[in-house]
Amino acid sequence: MTVKPLVILPDPLLRKASRPIERVDDELRRFADDMLETMYDAPGIGLAAVQVGEPIRMLVIDVSGEDEEKRPQVFLNPDIVRRSDEMSTYEEGCLSIPDYYAEVERPATVTARFLGLDGEMHEIEADGVLATCLQHEIDHLNGVLFIDHISKLKRDMVVKKFTKAARRTVA
Repeated sequence: MTVKPLVILPDPLLRKASRPIERVDDELRRFADDMLETMYDAPGIGLAAVQVGEPIRMLVIDVSGEDEEKRPQVFLNPDIVRRSDEMSTYEEGCLSIPDYYAEVERPATVTARFLGLDGEMHEIEADGVLATCLQHEIDHLNGVLFIDHISKLKRDMVVKKFTKAARRTVA
């Protein structure tokens, strides 16, 4: 398994919608392993393929606690098919926006439909951190970042900070 380099804001790739996965094969399974390795190395609880430079509709999640056994999940072509009216707020962060966190309100419960690595369609009902993480990562597949759910003033400040840091890195 290989740890992949992360795509960091303001990279325009993060704003592109990812393309659907057409087939599940061994190469895709190896890429899923690489994504999980990258997510654990970061460390994070979720990662979309676009965050490692592959704009395909694939994400990995593991919301198990530090002292728990790992429970990695891989979602291909995921879509949220139901959202609860009840909302919940979590402090979110993002591997593509390092060291920045903000409170984000999202539906408390979601139902997602997705293709598994077995090539079969699955459905999962999620609440708590898993629901938040699924929504956050699916947003990535649509070119949406968690900072799009905060005030314009805060978002503009974050984008400006990362744009300035990117210029310093290039110079």
